[in-house]
Amino acid sequence: MGRFFWKTPGNPMAETYMGRTIAAGLDLFERVTRRYGKPEFGIETVMVGGERVSVEPRTVWRKPFCNLLHFRKGATPRYGQSRLLIVAPLSGHYATLLRGTVETMLPRHDVYITDWVDARQVPLTEGRFDLDDYIDYVMEMLRFLGPDTHVMAVCQPSVPVLAAVSLMSAEKDPNVPASMVLMGGPIDTRRNPTAVNNLAMERGTDWFRRNVIVKVPPPHPGIMRDVYPGFLQLTGFMTMNLDRHIDAHQQLFWHLVDGDGDSAEKHELFYDEYLSVMDLTAEFYLQTVDQVFVKHALPEGRMTHRGEPIDPSAITKTALMTVEGERDDISGVGQTQASHDLCTNIPDGKRVHYLQPRVGHYGVFNGSRFEADIAPRISDFIRSNPSAS
Repeated sequence: MGRFFWKTPGNPMAETYMGRTIAAGLDLFERVTRRYGKPEFGIETVMVGGERVSVEPRTVWRKPFCNLLHFRKGATPRYGQSRLLIVAPLSGHYATLLRGTVETMLPRHDVYITDWVDARQVPLTEGRFDLDDYIDYVMEMLRFLGPDTHVMAVCQPSVPVLAAVSLMSAEKDPNVPASMVLMGGPIDTRRNPTAVNNLAMERGTDWFRRNVIVKVPPPHPGIMRDVYPGFLQLTGFMTMNLDRHIDAHQQLFWHLVDGDGDSAEKHELFYDEYLSVMDLTAEFYLQTVDQVFVKHALPEGRMTHRGEPIDPSAITKTALMTVEGERDDISGVGQTQASHDLCTNIPDGKRVHYLQPRVGHYGVFNGSRFEADIAPRISDFIRSNPSAS
């Protein structure tokens, strides 16, 4: 009501400096206390070979905790468009955080992405969802898409994607992906540990179970489900770079006071996405903390999936590319590259590592350097390894 009063054209004080200042303060308060819903991808067209074509996202595979979206392009031949499955992180943000990643890869590839479901929206009757289920989902999606699919894991899913490909390779599954791109992922967090890694080691899994797990309240469909709330994950991310976020909101305040709509809109678009968070099932979150960050089960050779050992050395046909950011403060330099040491039977000609200078964690999969430097290298790698042979 206060914001409406100070912004309405009928208020003679609205266009005064005092009125704009009060309105800007109320705008800012409303933005930081609002609950943000799930954003839309909003990708309607894309340039392919110099021609703008329509894009229609369609759900082609559905499970209680994840949908598979296909960005179907209109009036373009499939020939030359390699099939790419992007596995988005299940770490508090929606898959739309990778909107820029999808837009960049669409002109060159036939793109699919995992659209994870907010755990507070899943009724208890749908059962549990843990790290083993995550790996099952990845394998099911790869089998659904068929042979010669390429998979890209962004951050957190690097571990379950590597596990899924290892299991499929051990079973000699004909749907094993042609190539696997792991980006800024915590394969071995003992290498160059970050504040995130150190916190997990210092606290231990039991501390997280006691302090960050809550039950979904009514009226959400997932009432009484144990979850790790998205707002806690968001708080952790923001406090890692708190000064930067405070400065950004101070700048937004003055943009609003000055009537600089373009600058304010850019800020709002970014934070509308960044502040949209989802809850994770408690069992998935705690198992990930325990296996990935505390016990280092995969690099130690002790990770299992439903009792079966996970052995990355079983991978022989899937090409491997790893990408890291020089300034990554979430997955330190070397943590993703460690997968090369585990995948000992991939031929040297089918593996590559790339370190992008002067980018942090989000710059690994989004932004100008991703578009100019990283994405072309990924596409070249995929074209160089068209099939799992």
